[in-house]
Amino acid sequence: MKHKFLVLKFAFSIFFIGMLSCTQDAVVKPNQLTISEGFENPMGFYNSKPTFSWKLPTSKHVKFQSAYQIVVASSEDLLPNNPDIWDSKKQESSQSTFVNYQGSELQSRQKVYWQVKYWNQDNEPSEWSEINHFELGLLKNSDWKAHWVGLDTAKDSIKGVRNFLMHRPQYLRKEFELNNQVESARLYITAKGVFDVHLNGQGVSDDVLPPGWTPYSHRIETLTYNVTNLLESGQNTLAVELASGWHSGRISRGKALYENFASPKILCQLEVTFKDGTKSTIVSDASWKGTTNGPIRLAGLYDGEVYDANLEMPKWKTNAFDDSSWKSVETENIVDSVKLEPKRHETVKTTAVLEDAEIVSATESSVVFDMKQNMVGVPKVQVPMKKGDTLSIRFSEMLLSDGTFYTENYRSAKSTDYYIAAQDGIIEYTPKFTFHGFQFVEISGFDASVSPNSNWIKGLVQHSDFEKNGTFTSSHKKLNQLQSNITWGLRGNLLDIPTDCPQRDERLGWTGDAQVISPTAMFNYDTHAFWTAWLQSMRETQTEHDDGLIPFIVPDVLQRNKASSGWGDACVIIPWDIYNITGDKTVLEANFEMAKKWVGYYQTNTKDYIPNTHSFADWLQPYPEKDGKIGNRGDTPRLFVNTAYFAHSAHLVSKIAGVLGKTDDQKKYNALYKAIAAAFEEKFFDENGKFKNKKQTQTSYLLAIYFDLLKPETKVNAQKHLLEEIKKADNHLGTGFLGTPILPKVLDDMGEIDLMYKILFKETYPSWFYSINQGATTMWERWNSYSKAKGYNPQSMNSLNHYAYGAVGQWMYERIAGLAALEPGYKKLRIAPKPNTDFLTAASASVNTPYGEASSSWKIENGIFYLETVIPPNTTAEVVIPYGKIDNLSVNGRLFEESANLKIENSDAELVKIIANPGTYKFQINYN
Repeated sequence: MKHKFLVLKFAFSIFFIGMLSCTQDAVVKPNQLTISEGFENPMGFYNSKPTFSWKLPTSKHVKFQSAYQIVVASSEDLLPNNPDIWDSKKQESSQSTFVNYQGSELQSRQKVYWQVKYWNQDNEPSEWSEINHFELGLLKNSDWKAHWVGLDTAKDSIKGVRNFLMHRPQYLRKEFELNNQVESARLYITAKGVFDVHLNGQGVSDDVLPPGWTPYSHRIETLTYNVTNLLESGQNTLAVELASGWHSGRISRGKALYENFASPKILCQLEVTFKDGTKSTIVSDASWKGTTNGPIRLAGLYDGEVYDANLEMPKWKTNAFDDSSWKSVETENIVDSVKLEPKRHETVKTTAVLEDAEIVSATESSVVFDMKQNMVGVPKVQVPMKKGDTLSIRFSEMLLSDGTFYTENYRSAKSTDYYIAAQDGIIEYTPKFTFHGFQFVEISGFDASVSPNSNWIKGLVQHSDFEKNGTFTSSHKKLNQLQSNITWGLRGNLLDIPTDCPQRDERLGWTGDAQVISPTAMFNYDTHAFWTAWLQSMRETQTEHDDGLIPFIVPDVLQRNKASSGWGDACVIIPWDIYNITGDKTVLEANFEMAKKWVGYYQTNTKDYIPNTHSFADWLQPYPEKDGKIGNRGDTPRLFVNTAYFAHSAHLVSKIAGVLGKTDDQKKYNALYKAIAAAFEEKFFDENGKFKNKKQTQTSYLLAIYFDLLKPETKVNAQKHLLEEIKKADNHLGTGFLGTPILPKVLDDMGEIDLMYKILFKETYPSWFYSINQGATTMWERWNSYSKAKGYNPQSMNSLNHYAYGAVGQWMYERIAGLAALEPGYKKLRIAPKPNTDFLTAASASVNTPYGEASSSWKIENGIFYLETVIPPNTTAEVVIPYGKIDNLSVNGRLFEESANLKIENSDAELVKIIANPGTYKFQINYN
């Protein structure tokens, strides 16, 4: 018996070990499933024809995908074997990103479940993924049964700064009864204005200033909230606070277009499904009640908020409130000309809290706090007050030499919040319907008998709620500060739309600023959906112009019917950048016609291929010949810039057409590009490759070279003239908004990496480190916005939180750290750092590619170059070791030998180039 037991025990052990081995050898299921621009299990989704993406696991059994299968169903129970909506079947393809949905058209409110599996490089199938889902919002105007409702606040004729009409914030409510047990409930809501919504006294979301900013005469975004757990059987109350926001505030200067004199309104539809299968819908209609006699007295994005605690209305958000004295709302019908569509990118959220404030000065009546970071958002104050006193909260980006506020650069934006106390004691207040750009906060009106405390204030950082996507760090302190300034500049200016600045009376969607920063923005933050949403606003805005004009701001509240070269070209450049960074072709498809119309705009204003259109040119170039507003445009001539961008956009449209398989358009626009380039060279350059202009500029050569507008022999000479101009500037940059982002790219292509290092690490004006030496914590609008020696630039257009000059970040990540995409979406990577030990000894970057995290990290110690890189599954990489010979190279602790995963492509005394499959590699080479 004992012998039999031992035999059975041995047999079971063998079986168990075999099963364990099979489990370990199994091809692991895919993960990180998303749809369209990176959404994971979204509710109220906008797209009835989504794309599907997934990532392969990091596993020794998985290098590449050879096939996939997607299944889509109306119920989890039907997956994976009985999908009733779509089954892609097994598709022989390595594509794991942006796979087009090809099932029947999806409908409003529809909830969809999906799974995916893949086959690895050995044609072994994975397990099925986890089941993901998405739920569509209300896709059509006809889905809405509600009416726009609100009070007539325009009749109050309250006039603010520059005599603009102001609207009292509204308090709106609706009581209703549910006589059954709730199974599920969705609240669909939007506003002409901005809102905060509550159910039975509970906040429905933590969104800030929803629904956001679009061209309101074309489209208003809607939001969907799951409110199942907030409803009760019996009495319920919907309560909404409503303010002007972008729609009815003075930020919308085009009164006719944005109904500046029209009162804000909400549109609200609560759809409830009960456990017995019946349904009920509560809508905004004439039965709602409202008042403007609430605590928020006034609120504007530029000027701040006024809050009177004496007018607080306890329990107004709940059933236990008497609204008999409130007014009946006015109603307005939905019109078909303005589309109501689900918001297609992230709402604004409070994403961080700055708590380490420092008191920098205090008197008996006021105290100034330093947040230690130029930020965008609102303060949260906890301050002792006396009943009836008014707390004033003022904001500034920097201080004057005497310690007082520098606010001239805010121009007419008052940027001040007020709180009127209803009782003695500690008050807690956070503004709701405004935002500020600031580093310093001044508080006055507090209880003077109490000594100021640094805990009185916190900074709530607010921007669109995108995730961090990339990282960069180095061995150089100021370079790391530059990276911090870049990212804080992005966080401050990506608040629902890409803006130029967050603090003064502007905060507009300038297209030129956006097109130069978008690659750097997409590296640092997952802003794929953010940019595609803004491009929709751009397309809608273009429809107002028969000639294809793209206004220089979107939404176009200035209504000047003007465009600018280098600005309007954002409609071509940004889609191309998105495609190359993400691999998403749908962005090219969606914007191709807009891009063609923009090139057509150039053509209708062109003689002999030289467009005679408006241009901001190389905006804010340092040392311009002329002063003031004229000098802001720099010294590169308008017609030069026009023609260069005309050619560049035609060239990109040709490339986009090629990607989309539109061969006729590809040939047509390529021929146009070549014709423009020939005319450009003829008009602006002599036979020696010199710019035919008395005033030579770096940007003139940069545009000509980078846009490939010169014959090869002319280009060689132009490169020499560019180097001469840089040398004349003592190796300083001499570029504005348009020249700056391409300066490092051109020098890189020329092999002048060391020169670019010298320019980047310059400490004196004009340079990136100059602002850091003056104390900057964000990017500046001007290279010389402030000097410790001379003070502030005298021009009022002097933002201390801009992002355009942060475009150098792209070169930092791609060349200093050495992490770049060789094929769209990082399907093939380039790991090719270019160290310069005169300035730094280490740098690293990482980025979440559509296939997984990729990274490049190098350091130099004791004559040894170390490079560690991660290459995600389903990609390949070209790895360039910048030193030494192959004989001195080791990888993962062993002398380098070619293998299935690492192949030598090129090797000489200068560098080693390797083609690498997915994996983690640690290279080491002695280059002495």
